[in-house]
Amino acid sequence: MNIQENISLKPYNTFGIAKNARFFTSADSVESLKKALIWAKENNQKVLILGGGSNILLTADFDGLVIKVELKGIEKVKEDNDHIWVKVGAGEVWHEWVLHAIDHHWAGVENLSLIPGTVGASPMQNIGAYGVEIKEVFESLEALNRSSLEVWKFTAEECKFGYRESVFKHELKDQFVICSVTFKLRKKPEFHVEYGAIQDVLKEKGITELSLKSVSDAVIEIRNSKLPNPKEIGNAGSFFKNPTISAIQFEKLKSVFPSIPGYPNEEGIKVPAGWLIEQAGWKGKRIGEVGVHAKQALVLVNYGNGDGIQIKSLSQQVQQAVKEKFGIELSPEVNFI
Repeated sequence: MNIQENISLKPYNTFGIAKNARFFTSADSVESLKKALIWAKENNQKVLILGGGSNILLTADFDGLVIKVELKGIEKVKEDNDHIWVKVGAGEVWHEWVLHAIDHHWAGVENLSLIPGTVGASPMQNIGAYGVEIKEVFESLEALNRSSLEVWKFTAEECKFGYRESVFKHELKDQFVICSVTFKLRKKPEFHVEYGAIQDVLKEKGITELSLKSVSDAVIEIRNSKLPNPKEIGNAGSFFKNPTISAIQFEKLKSVFPSIPGYPNEEGIKVPAGWLIEQAGWKGKRIGEVGVHAKQALVLVNYGNGDGIQIKSLSQQVQQAVKEKFGIELSPEVNFI
């Protein structure tokens, strides 16, 4: 185990925020993860678990041990006539895993192409895009209990998945480190192309016979056209969750804002946060080195030398503007550190 001191975290977060870790190490096995946690306990150091760094906003230096999870591996566990179960290491890059599944004709994750981050973070957030969420292809996960150092297994029910939510963001927050995720994928695809943008791209390309790759390529094209590449402009993808409001509140808003979009779900009506932010006048607005992206108002960006505190302040201003205009509270998807 190699413990480094005073390491810049700029290469390890997609916002490109230049904050330092007092101590830093990486773990490529459960055993090395255990050793790092034991070291932190013996040296009275708090711990930050880091995956792809695509869902965090660093607002200060981290005075403790940062553990970069790098557990790798893709293993076929079992299969039957209709499904295949695949166990994937938490440190695998999410998009590379999606492409691997497509290459092997395993269906279910193609709509989730190009989402940044690692496999281990996917169930924490119950990541989703274009009509598909992780919970639909999730079988189980293995996670290391940070206190007992035992590996626990969690089913989908035990993960308590919600909209960009899981038990690991609430009652079990900071108690476990996800080591692997097992997915249940289909041998015969069930395509989800009901989103208009996907249909438009497929139509433009003249694709009438769907395949896993054609759907994935369409999603990649859409994401590239709307979302900035973190390697070019620092960002964490969608900064805010799409809020769900009551049907009564939605109808009241619709009487004032006739063009407000809404999509019914189990809790009420989901309203696109990007639309709210744009209508509140913040799309494309820049304040110094940070701002709201010009093509997708849901994305806050660091133009180069921005600070986490500046982005946090920007997010609060956006929240306030949306609340004042629509009476809706926006909640961040991104975790503040």
